[in-house]
Amino acid sequence: MVADGGNAFDAALAAAAALTVAYPHQCSVGGDLVAMVRPAHSPVRAVLSIGAAARAVDVAALGDRMPVRGPQTVTVPGVVAGWAAVHGLGARLPLGKLLAFSVRLAADGVDVAPGLRAAIAAGSDVIRADPGLSAVMLQPRLVQQALAETLAAIGRDWRSFYTGPIVAGVRALGSPLAEEDFAAHVAEVGDPLRTVVGGVTWHAAPPPVQGATFLAVAGSRSLLADSRRAQSARDAFLGDPRSGPIPLSNLLLRTPEQASPVPEPRPPSAPDRMRRASGDTVAVTAVDDEGNAIALIQSVFESFGAGLLEPSTGVVLHNRGSSFRLDPSHPGHIAPGVRPPHTLCPAIATTADSVIALGCQGGRAQPWILAQLASEVLSADDPGELVARPRWILRGDDLMLEPGVPVPPGADGLTVTTVPGPHDDAGHVQMSRSRSGRLDAGSDPRADGLAAVLP
Repeated sequence: MVADGGNAFDAALAAAAALTVAYPHQCSVGGDLVAMVRPAHSPVRAVLSIGAAARAVDVAALGDRMPVRGPQTVTVPGVVAGWAAVHGLGARLPLGKLLAFSVRLAADGVDVAPGLRAAIAAGSDVIRADPGLSAVMLQPRLVQQALAETLAAIGRDWRSFYTGPIVAGVRALGSPLAEEDFAAHVAEVGDPLRTVVGGVTWHAAPPPVQGATFLAVAGSRSLLADSRRAQSARDAFLGDPRSGPIPLSNLLLRTPEQASPVPEPRPPSAPDRMRRASGDTVAVTAVDDEGNAIALIQSVFESFGAGLLEPSTGVVLHNRGSSFRLDPSHPGHIAPGVRPPHTLCPAIATTADSVIALGCQGGRAQPWILAQLASEVLSADDPGELVARPRWILRGDDLMLEPGVPVPPGADGLTVTTVPGPHDDAGHVQMSRSRSGRLDAGSDPRADGLAAVLP
């Protein structure tokens, strides 16, 4: 795309589309998208293309907890509208041209990447339980003709995705989503949340995304202790502003004195608890010498999402709806037309002469994964070395350390283990940077990704 005259947005969108073909366990046009976008010489924008629950959802029929997979966890897929929204913020090339490579990749086939191979082995029961997944994922090479046709149609007219065969397809699989739900979906483009740390302005997405949780800990000198407070606040207060006011002041707390009381957490055995998801996301970051920058994350949530591939379109469906709460008093409760709490947490940092795009895989741990790098994203000589450094991972009451990482202050009461490293749970961080006019980038060695600087 760069060789054809494209900018950072064109490159990122083409890569994102290709990943829906080559990495379907983590992202799909049947998933959601959140991006931070800085058009050259313009303010940063937040793009939230997060699908809502069906208007006809029967909450009472869900029982005492949200299912982990299956048709009831499928919300309206946001990726396609998200691509279009990013494209409209300054991409140069037609969307059809940006998707042309992914169309060929799906039709001609692609070798199974190491990450996908591991996910197929770990998720074989899920794959074999669904005819759509098993027909595609259990072959020696990933050939997806139906997906090629879907991507080609999106390239001609992206809106057709929300009126096309995917609508009847998800209904046939048992989802309550209807034509009006797909027709109502709009990518939200608006102002991000911001905070200034050490002369660097950080930008992150507002609720229902956990961007506020990242901003609450970016630059912290007591990172683990602050992350534990931020984790409790997020689990108590994060939800969709469509369903009621979200207390941003509680999510953005930076010291214990700033915090409002956080409700006592339910015991781990409670059926409405926050779950840990595996698989999660892919992150794509790009900057260019004009000053455009993007951190884009797209996701199906669990590996292979809802465990459903809609056969007429070749689309793997996400299970973002499994993050809903069933407690009607919780801000993240499920309701018709409401979006679930979201883990995706891309970020952009700016100074007068620099811009850094940062994103990672890592589920609910994304804020503290990124925060462990935040203080050095501007000063580090080598982004690749920075994103490769050993890290700790906080998930609930568990603290996992990669080899060589000392137990950080604030670990009292946590279950501490050292895991083999580098470890997937430490996230797959992708970083692109323009610093005083010089471009560089780093791709996490925990991932299958690549960093490149192109002429």
